[in-house]
Amino acid sequence: MRNIAGLFVFPVCLWFFPGLILFLNGCILTRDDKASLFLTDPHHIELSDSIHLARSNWPSANWWRIWNDPQLNNLIDTALKQSPGINAARMRVTEAQSGVDLSRSLASLQTVAAGQKNFTRVITPKHKAIGPWYTLGIVGIGARLSLDLWGTDRARVEAAIGKKNANIAEEAGIELDMAATIAQLYYGIQTTYQQIALLKESKAITELSLRAHTRRIERGLETRTDYENARTEQLSVEQRLIAAEGKIIQLRENLRALLGMGPHELSVIRPMRLPALQKNLPPALSFELLARRPDLLAYHWYVQASLSQIDIAKAAFYPNFDIKAFWGYTSLHIDDVFKHSFQPFSIMPGVYLPLFNGGRLKANLDATQNASKLLIEQYNQAVLNAVRDVATISSELHDLDQQAELQKQKVAAATVRRASAEAHFKRGLVSYYMAQEARQTLIAAKLAKVDIEAQRISRDIMLTKALGGGYRSEQPATRQSPNPDRYGEK
Repeated sequence: MRNIAGLFVFPVCLWFFPGLILFLNGCILTRDDKASLFLTDPHHIELSDSIHLARSNWPSANWWRIWNDPQLNNLIDTALKQSPGINAARMRVTEAQSGVDLSRSLASLQTVAAGQKNFTRVITPKHKAIGPWYTLGIVGIGARLSLDLWGTDRARVEAAIGKKNANIAEEAGIELDMAATIAQLYYGIQTTYQQIALLKESKAITELSLRAHTRRIERGLETRTDYENARTEQLSVEQRLIAAEGKIIQLRENLRALLGMGPHELSVIRPMRLPALQKNLPPALSFELLARRPDLLAYHWYVQASLSQIDIAKAAFYPNFDIKAFWGYTSLHIDDVFKHSFQPFSIMPGVYLPLFNGGRLKANLDATQNASKLLIEQYNQAVLNAVRDVATISSELHDLDQQAELQKQKVAAATVRRASAEAHFKRGLVSYYMAQEARQTLIAAKLAKVDIEAQRISRDIMLTKALGGGYRSEQPATRQSPNPDRYGEK
């Protein structure tokens, strides 16, 4: 016999008051506190006109390649491929995609095939009687469809999508941090190479000066005080040289650890010329530059996910509707399982309404809203920090540009002085020692120039990082829906 049944689940004691219950459950949602959920709009943020930023259309994607240094390119490419931190970030993106797929699957029709065989035997201890075996066989297909009237399933999918997009932005942020740190270490090594070369020249001059003072003392032409002064200068140069050589080792070890290489896996880093930093700096900051920052995009997507979580918490106060269905065969005897007369078909619409839960739903809504407010405040602070970082670093870079120009003039003046001393030596007007002493002034000026250049390169890299590198977010993960929604998905 075919059996068609319908089952509606309502609380019996509230059968006559569904409208009242819906009203009472909905009243708690009138307190949204939306006025406190205020996001800072980066479109309205600009720096002072006195702040000079990076060069036009800067930074570009793969920003480190503009320096055309094969060693640096190889180091960063290697790190982006094998760094454990970046691999972990990519795994988080994959995990988040699984969460999106799971949320989408829960919002669709759920079907299951079932097969069951029950064996029952009645035993009566009082009469010591054992009854016969009873069997019940069931074979069929069941289905359940949730009627997402309040958008719970949709919000759950959107929350999962927001988390995935945030993880994608975080992965880009880790890559940016990695590239910037490697570039800092690499050019730290390169500038130290130049300092070592200049210090070795200075050491050779101090040794020459020490020998000259020794001969003059032997001839009684000067006191030992001049010798000790020269010796002190020589020791100072040697100290700086030892410190510079030790710095090379430290920077190299930091670089090796960052790349995850063994003690002998990092190839020798050859000395290279320092890059020439470009100028022509634009005067103001627009949202287009801040939009490159992966950390701001990650915060943005976390906020969007939190707003979807609020929608889920609100929807929990409303009744949940679904439809269950079953079609198959059932029989007391296995031989009759697939007979047409034992073929039931049932449809069970249902509604489920929360009544008494000890304040759990309200507490969950409050916690979700508070978590969203916290994310929004963190996002607002991150935007302000981004503007501060760009303003301070670009100001420092502008000052260093001016210092570099002044130091360039000092090097030029010291070069003229050295040329004059050498000319006087060739004419026999001064001693070779005096001519070499003039080189010390030039070397000191060059050392100061290298130090300024190292700071400029460092600030240039920091500004690149502050502006988000060349990061451009890929097409964000979206719901498979033709209609755009308030979360900005396409």
